[in-house]
Amino acid sequence: MADSSHGPASFWTQANALLRKNITFQKRNLKTNVGLIAFPFILCLLLMLIQVFINNVMDKPGNNCGCTCIDTKGDGTCEKICGIEYSTLDQVATCPITSPQEWPVLLQIPAPEYRATRADFLPFTDLPDESCKRTGSCPVTILLTGSNQSFGESMAGNLFKGASSLNSSDILNALANVPLGSESIPESSNFLEPAFSSNLPIYSIRSQCAPNSTISVPVELVSTTLQQVVLLRCEAQTHKSFFLTAYDFLNSNENGYNVSIWYNSTYKDDIGSRPIGLVRTPRLVNLASNAYLNFLRGAGIKMLFEFVKEMPKSETQSRLDFSSLLGALFFTWIVLLLFPVILTSLVYEKQQNLRIMMKMHGLGDGPYWMISYAYFLFLSLVYMLCFVIFGSLIGGWVVVMEIFPGFALYRGLSEFAHYSMGIDGMRWKDLNDSKNGMREVLIIMIVEWLIVLLVAFYLDQVVSLGSGVRKHPLFFLQKFQKRPLLSFPRPSLQRQGSKVLVQIEKADVAQEMEKVEQLVLEPSTSYAIVCDNLKKIYPGNDGNPEKFAVRGLSLAIPRGECFGMLGPNGAGKTSFISMMIGLITPTSGTALVQGLDIRADMDRIYTSMGVCPQHDLLWETLTGREHLLFYGRLKNLKGAALTQAVEESLKSVNLFHGDVGDKQAGKYSGGMKRRLSVAISLIGDPKVVYMDEPSTGLDPASRNNLWNVVKRAKQDRAIILTTHSMEEAEVLCDRLGIFVDGSLQCIGNPKELKGRYGGSYVFTMTTSSSEEAEVENLVRRLYPSANKIYHISGTQKFELPKQEVRIADVFQAVETAKSKFTIYAWGLADTTLEDVFIKVARGAQAFNMLS
Repeated sequence: MADSSHGPASFWTQANALLRKNITFQKRNLKTNVGLIAFPFILCLLLMLIQVFINNVMDKPGNNCGCTCIDTKGDGTCEKICGIEYSTLDQVATCPITSPQEWPVLLQIPAPEYRATRADFLPFTDLPDESCKRTGSCPVTILLTGSNQSFGESMAGNLFKGASSLNSSDILNALANVPLGSESIPESSNFLEPAFSSNLPIYSIRSQCAPNSTISVPVELVSTTLQQVVLLRCEAQTHKSFFLTAYDFLNSNENGYNVSIWYNSTYKDDIGSRPIGLVRTPRLVNLASNAYLNFLRGAGIKMLFEFVKEMPKSETQSRLDFSSLLGALFFTWIVLLLFPVILTSLVYEKQQNLRIMMKMHGLGDGPYWMISYAYFLFLSLVYMLCFVIFGSLIGGWVVVMEIFPGFALYRGLSEFAHYSMGIDGMRWKDLNDSKNGMREVLIIMIVEWLIVLLVAFYLDQVVSLGSGVRKHPLFFLQKFQKRPLLSFPRPSLQRQGSKVLVQIEKADVAQEMEKVEQLVLEPSTSYAIVCDNLKKIYPGNDGNPEKFAVRGLSLAIPRGECFGMLGPNGAGKTSFISMMIGLITPTSGTALVQGLDIRADMDRIYTSMGVCPQHDLLWETLTGREHLLFYGRLKNLKGAALTQAVEESLKSVNLFHGDVGDKQAGKYSGGMKRRLSVAISLIGDPKVVYMDEPSTGLDPASRNNLWNVVKRAKQDRAIILTTHSMEEAEVLCDRLGIFVDGSLQCIGNPKELKGRYGGSYVFTMTTSSSEEAEVENLVRRLYPSANKIYHISGTQKFELPKQEVRIADVFQAVETAKSKFTIYAWGLADTTLEDVFIKVARGAQAFNMLS
């Protein structure tokens, strides 16, 4: 492995490594990303195609205008004629109107309940009492003002002088002389006049102007037989009173005509600013003009106003605005498509412990959050920008609730959807519209982007949730403190002796504890790892007692040593490793790694630490080389040094030849993944390495190769290795510790342990079943205290005390026995490490059961 002496990687080096990894990871998911980006376009395209299909179905000639068959030549042949006169109400709007209907001119009359009456806020005393509203007899009032009283009286008398009855033989000309009015709401065009097809009356307006009246002119309303069907929707409040119109003649006289005409325009749409239909004002101008002509030239002079009519209209398409109906739904749906992608990516790294794996190899929180946030923000912006561009081409307590990001988002989406139903959509200038609230929404969301980022970062630091050591709630003040802030107090350095009970036969464990106590009082740089009374207790649930995973472990490991931890499943080995690498927090006690406390200085420990976890934590779409490049950059390797370190790592674990290193990790076998995890743990020259069962799943050749890698790697670094292979432990480990039920039972090198716990030989002999008794008699004659430990189908094993055995006597006895009966096989073996492990484990478990 290449040596790195450049110190911890800088913030920008870490950010660069993470960004490169993210970009490479996204390249591996190119198809998914293309599909994600293309989906809104495909969806919009599909929506557009559905719209075109619906329009084509609806826009057939038979759907636009009604048709009939007429015998135009009188010969019995039928000619098909289509037009508005044969159409249904649904078809009328799309039919061509080449000769629009001529409609009599109308005035807009206030409904009876809204006509002007005497009130405190009106200065006019000649208005009728409000009681007329109950009987519906209130007259319509016209307000006349001006500076010339005689002129005003003359104009008032000339306004309404029409005949009292209509001439049925020339109805249109007769209506030109009689001012008419209606309470109905006008349409947006003059193709149809709702006043002539409604249940509301049409009034013939006559003057009831009182003599010498200078303020207001009541007029009599005479109901005609014409009826109306549309009910009046008046937006007036109860305190409002309406006039038919108001004429201000200003300074008009016989030498000059200057008039302002005021009219009601109270019919608004839901937005509250735009009229819902035409304004009936032409007759108001005509009345004033005729009155002035009569004043100047006499009663015989008139400008007849017979009718109003619309301009001819061409045929329009019959269509259903399908896009607008589903616009809000698709806006919300498409925008939210990116959310689960981002969430899945973050949760994936958390769930697979990839986040903590990156931290273990030196990735700081600052670069992680900066790159992750900026990266996903960039994706979101590009995603939304593409969506907005595509859309452009085809096209009080609320504020408090918007503090919650979801409400602000949906408020903005709602406004977008509302404007999308218009012609122009939402423009930049609409942000200043106080009625839509978009400006407030954008301000809130920008502020929340910053606040939520800080809150998420803070919670990530102080709430571990089982995936890292949580920091003190005031960790951000640490730089201003002389001493680091801890979540719990450090143990006192003045110790009065060990509080852990040690059995007399565990002299080696007691000696290790004394060494740790001395190192705590007098630290030594030659020891890379010092564990001081480390404990981990899991609280009991559902009535179960507490679980003691680690019971006061004291251990000191110098540089250049590979320490092996042996123990049955559930002994606490993985819990110990998890505390050392920062996955879980110790219940009490502590450990020093390179002189740094695991409870307070884990971020600094990560820069010089390597980890091969029990389960492979890999990105399946990244290659082996890309993994090593990423973790090498986190260890501050650059340029040629990085390239060389990656090449050597791949070669050392036999992943270099045949382009294996350039295959995606998801295509690796279990053994190849394991070898890659070992290479990751050793890249960048870490001073402390943890290997949790590194050879699991390896074939014998790969395992032997891995052992050579570990042997070379332990120079000048401390390695803690857990394994279930006694052979591996004996080959790799300088010292071993057998861990049972959370406690260290014994410690020493393999030879010491075998000598201490293996004071016997194992004698094995295989004969026919009929001669088993002869074998047992042979052994008893030689060693009466021998203990039979195995017996099956002629094969027997005996445990012989070492102090009684002379190997020459055993060989001589076997040679003599061969002349008496047939011996298929025999052997004399020293105690193995596996025998030691079983003996210690059984003894410890029996002791714990008794205690």
